[in-house]
Amino acid sequence: MIIAAKLPDGRQPETMRFLANIAISLIDWIPFPDPSFLHDQFPQAGCPDFFTIYACCSRLTLLPPSFKLKRLAAYQLQPMADSIHVKLPDGSVKEVPKGTTALDIAKSIGARLAEAALAAKTNGDLIDLTRPLEKDTDLRILTDRDPEALEVYRHSSAHLLAAAVLELFPETKLGHGPPTDSGFFYDFYRPTPFGPEDLEKIEKKMQELVQQNIPYAREFLPRDQGLAEFKKEGDFMKCHFIEQFTKPDEKISIYRTGKFTDFCRGPHIPSTGKIKAFKLLNIAGAYWLGDEKNPQLQRIYGTSFFSKKDLDDYLLKIEESKKRDHRVLGQQLDLFSIQELAGPGLIFWHPKGGVIRKEMEDWMRSEYLKRGYSLVYTPHVARRQLWQTSGHEGYYSQNMFDVMELDDAEYRMKPMNCPFHILIYKDSLKSYRDLPVRLGELGTVYRYERSGVMHGLLRVRGFTQDDAHIFCTPEQIENEILGCIDFALEVLKDFGFDQFQTDLSTWDPKDRKNFLGTEEQWELGNRSLENALKRRNIEYKVIPGEAAFYGPKIDMKVVDAIGRPWQLCTIQFDFNLPQRFGLEYVAEDGSRKQPLMVHRALYGSVERFFGVLIEHYAGAFPVWLSPIQAVMIPISERHAEYAQKVADQLKAAGVRVHVDARNEKMNAKIREHAMQKVPFLLVMGDKETEAGRVNVRTRGKEKTEDMPVTEFVEKIKALIAEKKPTV
Repeated sequence: MIIAAKLPDGRQPETMRFLANIAISLIDWIPFPDPSFLHDQFPQAGCPDFFTIYACCSRLTLLPPSFKLKRLAAYQLQPMADSIHVKLPDGSVKEVPKGTTALDIAKSIGARLAEAALAAKTNGDLIDLTRPLEKDTDLRILTDRDPEALEVYRHSSAHLLAAAVLELFPETKLGHGPPTDSGFFYDFYRPTPFGPEDLEKIEKKMQELVQQNIPYAREFLPRDQGLAEFKKEGDFMKCHFIEQFTKPDEKISIYRTGKFTDFCRGPHIPSTGKIKAFKLLNIAGAYWLGDEKNPQLQRIYGTSFFSKKDLDDYLLKIEESKKRDHRVLGQQLDLFSIQELAGPGLIFWHPKGGVIRKEMEDWMRSEYLKRGYSLVYTPHVARRQLWQTSGHEGYYSQNMFDVMELDDAEYRMKPMNCPFHILIYKDSLKSYRDLPVRLGELGTVYRYERSGVMHGLLRVRGFTQDDAHIFCTPEQIENEILGCIDFALEVLKDFGFDQFQTDLSTWDPKDRKNFLGTEEQWELGNRSLENALKRRNIEYKVIPGEAAFYGPKIDMKVVDAIGRPWQLCTIQFDFNLPQRFGLEYVAEDGSRKQPLMVHRALYGSVERFFGVLIEHYAGAFPVWLSPIQAVMIPISERHAEYAQKVADQLKAAGVRVHVDARNEKMNAKIREHAMQKVPFLLVMGDKETEAGRVNVRTRGKEKTEDMPVTEFVEKIKALIAEKKPTV
């Protein structure tokens, strides 16, 4: 008998590989089994020229008793040809024929996994479940428990949106539709604008396509054939993408979802029926290729989640986000404005906003000095030659304001502070004893942002960076990085952010042409950043290939009160500028060496950080940041003198106060200042005046407190000094 049995490690028939030569004894001679029988019983046996032992996951399988053994012989088993090793997350290795798919392997593990599977990950790359595996690889089957699967799911949701739009509005031409951190979008060209009622129709059609459970089918076409198909439909944007991102002699990847065909590299989930919960959110304008000279597209935004509960939670967060919109609160609280006459992207800080800005800048400058930084101030413009030396003229010119021709030379407004700090460093020769040199500045820069991308305080044309640059030796670099991390953590603590996410962006050594610097420099940079993070026990995610071309970096994203991440703090190596400017220091042995350079911005920019603060606190700032920290509200005119006396005591203690002695009803004044989110309202009438006390209304609390003035003074002083995030 030939026996197919379950092996001790549980390997299964379709993935069995023979790791050793096994001899079996054949008793008596038998005719060779019918090949069709072998194929039915063991579909992976391949060419039936030899006997094979397979691992069976569920039972002992015997060949028919008609195959009687006639003679004794030894048979040596051989491995199947063209097979590959697939390593699973538990460390086990499956050996399968080349061309096996991730879905095949999911099925071999279990029907429930195969049903739940959405995509797969091989050697770090996301792939379709039906993509053939052609070489040895790690493999992870992704389900709705895996965050990476959500990216694929949302990409497929964008295709679902495009398919629905084409069914309803077949004249529409397609742009692109990627997933985003919070959902997805798709760009469309259509002369007739989409309206809110169209979104409802599109969403309904998307539901119908989900019910049809249409596969996301991948095909490969000759490039010329694909171009011809899209040109026939007038899809000029798809033709552009094909011509831009593929070579003439290669095949292109397309996905078909019912009547919808898209040039796309994928991956995608198996079918539309896997999409359980989605919502179209809004429509925005976007220029084709980001150029206002090109046709304007209509961008439909949406989101999707694995469950309706997750979707509902997200929609509630959106509603909360609207209440926290810094543009709305900035106007309501009289913090800042953007003046049409002056131009978009230029921020006017009103008196109340100016107070908060002063607090932010004073805090930063104080910390600079405490941490051994030297404060510097640099011009707003420089000759064009400086930007040619730095490389900005060649690589960043499209983001700079136009050249200004003056009588002596051409000038440009600065988009960055770093070349200026380099000139200060270079002004005198440094010894190794002078290093590290830490230069810090709150420097205003100007960048040309196109009108369609600007957004309140978060993306502007003129902004002030808390910019610092560190010049040091290789021996000093890790401790300098550690100091930057500690500085960043202090920013988060004092400004009330108790959660953050950290990314470490490194280079791709296989893509040398897109990265400057030597392998030794990159290894030193990566190691220094990583060691510093480990020394502070900070969890981080490594993102290979996402470093800037001139060096690796750490990005710290603060998480606000409603769970949204915001990119703010950056610590960035620079292998480029020291070389371009020929920076040197005299080493201990008397030789000239190039210092290491690190960029460091912790607010990101004062404007952006302020916008995030407004939304994080919904305008109800901590006491130490509040433009007005306490308002005196005398009940009548005869109490105004006492109110002023209390205000003077608070001013002497460094508290920002306002006396509202208007001839208005007390409750109206209380409502007005409460709407302005003032932390404390001090009401005083006859009783308080006679006793030297105040009736304290604390923001967010219904119950009032009656206390002596001296006690309140000490209370608010402590809140300010300790920078408490709440009152």
